[in-house]
Amino acid sequence: MTAVQVSIVVPCFNEHEVIGAFHSALLAALEPTRQTFEICYVDDGSGDGTRLRLAELAAGDPRVRFTSFSRNFGKEAAMLAGLRMSRGDAVVLMDADLQHPPELVPRMLELHRRGYDQVVAQRDRAGEGAVRRALSLAYYRLVRRCMEVQVVDGAGDFRLLSRRAVAGVLSLPESNRFSKGIFSWIGFDTASFTYRNVQRAAGQSKWGGKNLLNYGIDGLLSFNSRPLRLAIHTGLCLFLSALGYALWIIANVAWNGVDAPGYTTLMTAIVALSGIQLATLGIVGEYVGRIYHEAKRRPHYVVRETDESRGRYEHLSKGSGADGLGRAERHHPETAG
Repeated sequence: MTAVQVSIVVPCFNEHEVIGAFHSALLAALEPTRQTFEICYVDDGSGDGTRLRLAELAAGDPRVRFTSFSRNFGKEAAMLAGLRMSRGDAVVLMDADLQHPPELVPRMLELHRRGYDQVVAQRDRAGEGAVRRALSLAYYRLVRRCMEVQVVDGAGDFRLLSRRAVAGVLSLPESNRFSKGIFSWIGFDTASFTYRNVQRAAGQSKWGGKNLLNYGIDGLLSFNSRPLRLAIHTGLCLFLSALGYALWIIANVAWNGVDAPGYTTLMTAIVALSGIQLATLGIVGEYVGRIYHEAKRRPHYVVRETDESRGRYEHLSKGSGADGLGRAERHHPETAG
């Protein structure tokens, strides 16, 4: 078997409308490089015809492979499955919606040949709304101050990883995965370049405001224990403030006698302290929840079907009569990541 030089890993979720155009554009970008390549599609439990379309592509081209999940496990799990599938010396992660332009892949391969283990295609903010841009800038400014790894604004999942960088990513076993932080944590020589932001070719974005907020929280907590330290500091500051206020009240009573007014001050203090306590419990709960998920050691995903299993199912079904599919299932059970 010819060694694979380049693997393209493409997570997909309800991309039936655009997958054909993406595949054609990707082949047009890869074939002139004259390198042996494979395209590893991962269907993240799509509800449209994405899985069947990927099966058609795999059946018609031996360079195409696919894995389909039993349900939607999320993009992080899909990228992990794709990295496990990949066999190339260089692995490129990209989305199927054409917001990651395939024509940039040869440029990434050229930088890889110069010795870089990670090549990051960093998008600009062209075409984004003012509110979203301001929130993104504020978030990354906060991340740079708080996180233990460096996450660059605009540096997403569109990147090339060398084989040893892929090995570094796969060596991290955690269930709560934040790939931007993982890519930064493993290190290695990294090059980056900026490209103009591109709109989706078809369909709708799966990253609404709620998903982006949850993803941002995951990023802050996955590589950062400072919120817990901040809770301690806040508690100490409030204790010192309360102690100072108590001493002031005692002194005031000693000089001027008992003064009945103070209801507003008391209620304000109670409400403020209660809010801080609830927020602190929420922070602690987030970390406890992550420990709980890690302790269960569940697989990252469950595989419904792959291109290899599809061929085996069809062969056994045709050659074994009515019981063929049953034996295929017994000899090739669904696998988990």
